[in-house]
Amino acid sequence: MTGRAFSQRYETKVVTILFLAWGTVFLDRMSLLYLAPYMAPELHLSHQQIAQLASVLAVTWALSSLMLGAVSDHYGRRIVLIPAIFLFSGLSWMSGFAHSFTHLLVIRGLMGLAEGSCWSTINAILEESSHPSRRGRNVGFVVSAAALVGLAVAPVLTTQVAARYGWRYAFFVAAIPGIVSGALVWALVKEPARHADSEDVKRPSSLGNYASILRSRNVRLCCLAATGFMCWLYVQNVFAPLYITEVEHQAATTAGFLLGATGLGSFVFGFTLPWVSDHIGRRRALLIMAVLSTVVPTILLVPSLYQHLWLLAAILFLTNGGEAMAALVIVLLPSESVPAGLAATAIGLVTMTGELIGATLMPSIGAALADRYGQAMPLWLAAAGTGLVFLAALGMKESDLRE
Repeated sequence: MTGRAFSQRYETKVVTILFLAWGTVFLDRMSLLYLAPYMAPELHLSHQQIAQLASVLAVTWALSSLMLGAVSDHYGRRIVLIPAIFLFSGLSWMSGFAHSFTHLLVIRGLMGLAEGSCWSTINAILEESSHPSRRGRNVGFVVSAAALVGLAVAPVLTTQVAARYGWRYAFFVAAIPGIVSGALVWALVKEPARHADSEDVKRPSSLGNYASILRSRNVRLCCLAATGFMCWLYVQNVFAPLYITEVEHQAATTAGFLLGATGLGSFVFGFTLPWVSDHIGRRRALLIMAVLSTVVPTILLVPSLYQHLWLLAAILFLTNGGEAMAALVIVLLPSESVPAGLAATAIGLVTMTGELIGATLMPSIGAALADRYGQAMPLWLAAAGTGLVFLAALGMKESDLRE
């Protein structure tokens, strides 16, 4: 990026629009998990089937993140991103018409194809549109939208709408922001410049260029850390609402309140810690977040705290560094460890590994553990995920910020 001219005004506009776009992606992805207590009785869904609905989206998300991320590296970002946003928004609307597990399974699988491509292309646009000194701040802010919208607003919004009008209307409401964000991206976000005169940012054209990604030590360790992070994130979000309602016998709206509090905390850390990592280093920030985030699933296992919901909510708010981990593990570290023209592919590779193992396999393992040993076991499994992030971070090298 040497000699690159940056427009800070345009950069701010891009960051704001992509914040909204990424927030709506996670709003639609996570809504099903928060609505599970309402949907399960009507559609006769078992714990295993709920986990499978999360897993099928993770599988298709993983594949599209890598494959369509590579397509966007070669052909451009907008041609992939804009249709994907409108597609997943339409599929979220269709979720409200589902009448069986099979219907939901097909819809969620297709949704994953659209949303996975959004992940890699959004972050590649950010990387290419941000000045190196602001890259951590910008990526952290946009990635933290998943926490603010998907983990803080979504559980409160969806459970409140479902409690008053039914779970189907919650899906209809969740689809609207995606249509708005798609229109904004189409109208206001330009195709990033390619800088073909710079050798390290040429578009990839050979299998050798793609294979070079695997030679990066950081990329390999990021794949391991992404597995742990996504195990923590999705096992926790699949089973925490069920644990709170079925074991602790709290209302679904209470579960929404608690998960909203931890999501809001994730937003705050997700914005600030990647920004701080611009100054203290990516690796150090990741180690801090891995330790802190282990508290979230374990604190939910303390029965006495359910007598003091505001205290429990405060603890959850102060200990969720999930989106900071996402920004560091899946975006900043891998993209800064490979040539710029391979950024979306590197992000897609790390995402695919984490999604296939952490988000696909682990919820099913969590369901099996819940059936055999009780519903606390998936939350312990989630805590083990952040332990894996910590161990992977110990072996990483500080990423080399490209100028």
